[in-house]
Amino acid sequence: MKNQKVIDVYQGLVVKFKELIREHEIDHDDYQELVNWMDRLGRAGEIPLFMDVFFETHALQEMYKNVKGTEPTILGPYFIENTPIVENPGELPQREDEPGDVLNFSGSVKDTDGNPLANTKIDMWQADANGEYSYFAEGIPDNNLRGVFYTDENGNFEIKTVVPGNYSIPSDGPSGQFLKWIDHHAFRPAHLHLLFQPENGDKLVTQIYFEGDQYLDNDVAQGVRGSLVTKLDKKSGAEKGLETDYYTAHLDFELRLQDKPVFSKEVYSV
Repeated sequence: MKNQKVIDVYQGLVVKFKELIREHEIDHDDYQELVNWMDRLGRAGEIPLFMDVFFETHALQEMYKNVKGTEPTILGPYFIENTPIVENPGELPQREDEPGDVLNFSGSVKDTDGNPLANTKIDMWQADANGEYSYFAEGIPDNNLRGVFYTDENGNFEIKTVVPGNYSIPSDGPSGQFLKWIDHHAFRPAHLHLLFQPENGDKLVTQIYFEGDQYLDNDVAQGVRGSLVTKLDKKSGAEKGLETDYYTAHLDFELRLQDKPVFSKEVYSV
């Protein structure tokens, strides 16, 4: 069945590709090397990884550059659906001896007019202190540091978890070869993943980063947004009768309530 958008995008790509060939003097050997590398990328199952890391962030910046509300960032390859529902306030599922520092992360959720959004569904997932995700690393129980909760009547939430660690994207395959070509490391700054789904409005996929992380300014996935960086505040555990100190972090979120998609000709032309 004919799809005019596919036709238009394809024709636009051809025009841009011709411009790149002329500008960078790409010869047929270069072209063939590109084809061979793309073949290796597909055979290694790294196409989703490559697109997540190197292109999704640019797509999101363009799609949302003229709209209000909290900035989105990349979903990443580690999202899992139907994780356990936890209470609010509550705690993400974790091992009894979960490594890392305790983190109490809180937030408020409102619409772009400042109205609290009660009963907003929030998926939250993260790497552990060693930078590894459940379902994607051996020795970690399913659903570890993953959960779903809902904002309270005032649009607030508070979840106990651990401070996540930095990690490297897979770098021993074609994506790693590309990183060598562009002379870039493979690391992402520590972050929390959040997926907001309000009762009436656009879902928001975003990530939370922390001040002082060594990879904030050179994230391999270029997913960091200044508005999504918050501070880790160290607290004395003795004040609460705890054996160790812990951290708190907070961020406020604004969601877009509308019936039409964010990216449209009307929005884009603003």
